[in-house]
Amino acid sequence: MSSIMAEALVRELGGDSFEVFSAGAKPTTRVHPLAMAQLRPGISNLDLLSPKSWLEFTGEWAPRMDIVIAMCDQVADHAHALPGQPVLYHWHFGDPLAVGMTDAERARSFEKTFWQILRRVNFFIAAQRHSMTIEQTLTTVERGSYGNAILMSG
Repeated sequence: MSSIMAEALVRELGGDSFEVFSAGAKPTTRVHPLAMAQLRPGISNLDLLSPKSWLEFTGEWAPRMDIVIAMCDQVADHAHALPGQPVLYHWHFGDPLAVGMTDAERARSFEKTFWQILRRVNFFIAAQRHSMTIEQTLTTVERGSYGNAILMSG
């Protein structure tokens, strides 16, 4: 669910400067309600959000990605299957869906993850608006477009 939140934030804050997609190895059937609760106050077009498989982005017809931000080590292994030669970067966050949490802990985990993603997305967008190269951007954002980006999580 981290990548869905990142997708929504990049789309909202980056405007037409970015074409962004979220995908995962085992997508759920719907966006988690706690992710939607974090996004609802500030995201204007929640209808665009839907869990997708990374396989949707591996065919010849798939859009070429300039950068892949893997939000899960498991998914980073799949980035090589994407068309083109996207720069791969990892953004590590705690798993808001980790087992063993109470409902209150899970809600707090989604909120914490949302704010961490928001901070990185803001740095990423600001770096791109200042005409940094992909490498400079990645260095600026936690040592994380041109064109398309895919945000992948497990």
